[in-house]
Amino acid sequence: MTSDVDGYINKQKSPQKEICKKLRQIILKTYPTIKEEMKLGVPYYEDKIYIVALKNHVNFGFSIKDFTKDEIKKFKGSGKTTKVIEIYSLKDINEKDILNILKKLLKPYEA
Repeated sequence: MTSDVDGYINKQKSPQKEICKKLRQIILKTYPTIKEEMKLGVPYYEDKIYIVALKNHVNFGFSIKDFTKDEIKKFKGSGKTTKVIEIYSLKDINEKDILNILKKLLKPYEA
């Protein structure tokens, strides 16, 4: 955990602050040794995953390099190399979906 990421999350308004905290908790609980840093003004993990608080929601963004075309269609965003899951409340967080994305992208961390 880095203090820069703490600062970013703590300055967010509700519910974005709580959503960011929960997403970060899922990531760090699953991969406690993951590289966490601020990049482009938002929390990044292994240059493959990011969390960004926006005006009325949080985007959980990630690289789509290891996803099939059918899998990519399930996500939002117009990026050619990244997509997002838009999260508007804590109830919108599907931990199973987040874990599936993490496991697909962070294979080197698996035991």
